[in-house]
Amino acid sequence: MEAATALHPIVRACLAFHLWPLSGIGLEGDILEGAVVSLRISASDGQGAALFVPVLTGGSGQLRGGGEPADKLQRWLQASEQGIIRSMRHLDQLEQWEVTARDRVAGLSGRTPPRLIDALLGWPLVTAPMAENLIGSSRAAVQRNLAWFEAHGLIQELTRQCDG
Repeated sequence: MEAATALHPIVRACLAFHLWPLSGIGLEGDILEGAVVSLRISASDGQGAALFVPVLTGGSGQLRGGGEPADKLQRWLQASEQGIIRSMRHLDQLEQWEVTARDRVAGLSGRTPPRLIDALLGWPLVTAPMAENLIGSSRAAVQRNLAWFEAHGLIQELTRQCDG
């Protein structure tokens, strides 16, 4: 990797991903650590804007396999592009949800609804106790607002269990 310092971060990331299994670090067949290292390398030229490039949002299958270095790099670049597009689409959906949610809670009183929206933007899966800790509201206020959000189609309970 020292010999590759002059290469673009995305090329270095691809190299790191494919060299990781050969390094003897980590468990055989485990690609997670190597993937994390390589994704952090790929974003290292982002001036702090991103912690990683979302290469693996579509799964790692397309990155595996042999071939020439140019083929491996091409697969890496395609996975990067697909991951970025998928992530941007997700961010657009979150932005639209936020606009809708803020519009629907505009008539509600209290500090819990807007804080709950902020918490849900950062944590799409939350429990009532987690939301209580994140926003500093009482358990009753959080549960009441979560129920209101669900009744108005803003969220969906996944567990069908009550935290009461």
